[in-house]
Amino acid sequence: MSASSSPARPRRVLVVDDEPRLIHFIRLNLEHDGFEVIEATSGALALASLRDRLPDLILLDVMMPELDGFETLQLIREISTVPVIMLTAKGEEEDRIRGLELGADDYISKPFSPREMVSRVKAVLRRTETPSPPLHEKIIVDERLSIDFDRREIFVEGALVQLRPTEFKLLYHLVQNAGWVVPHDQLLAKVWGYEYREETHYLRLYINYLRQKLEPEPASPRYILTERGVGYRFVDFRRKSSPEQS
Repeated sequence: MSASSSPARPRRVLVVDDEPRLIHFIRLNLEHDGFEVIEATSGALALASLRDRLPDLILLDVMMPELDGFETLQLIREISTVPVIMLTAKGEEEDRIRGLELGADDYISKPFSPREMVSRVKAVLRRTETPSPPLHEKIIVDERLSIDFDRREIFVEGALVQLRPTEFKLLYHLVQNAGWVVPHDQLLAKVWGYEYREETHYLRLYINYLRQKLEPEPASPRYILTERGVGYRFVDFRRKSSPEQS
């Protein structure tokens, strides 16, 4: 190894929970897989660690005193796009949906196995850190929407629109297959990972996010079209002369 090269630092995970025994359990298993673990026992300490330690991912418990997990997540999203996995009580579907709507990237239901936790952490990091292969040309969809995947820029009516990493990756796979229906399981596998191919609620939620940001009328989409029971299709902008059907 040359003097100028150095090994990459391990991925840093911030674990936020008010139960020391659970933090210890998570630490042991993540460190066994080569992660660096930092701890916070409250939402306020988590925000301080986010600023000072710059974690690559946060595991955030929902049920905490003072600032709960949802309130902490809202404050995190005001300052950072760091991936967040919520730790929720088993069977609490409303908590899972609320977390995703507030900007969480995934959730794990308690109790969970070490293998499931480590797998979810790795999957979220792959999804948020691996860039999509670029489409080199700037894409002019129509007079109001243009996309430059090389520069990671999306303009709607001349204004730059910010997409989160998962939204960007989903849009890439839709546009790459413009005019063709991409099945639900294929989108889930490509964007979230093979182990997520049955999690269709993720796909519905993120399709809605994209429509809210890109469509002139999200309830009557022009660009991202639903093929019921099959998947989604991005409008074929390369065939201007053909009327599109939604």
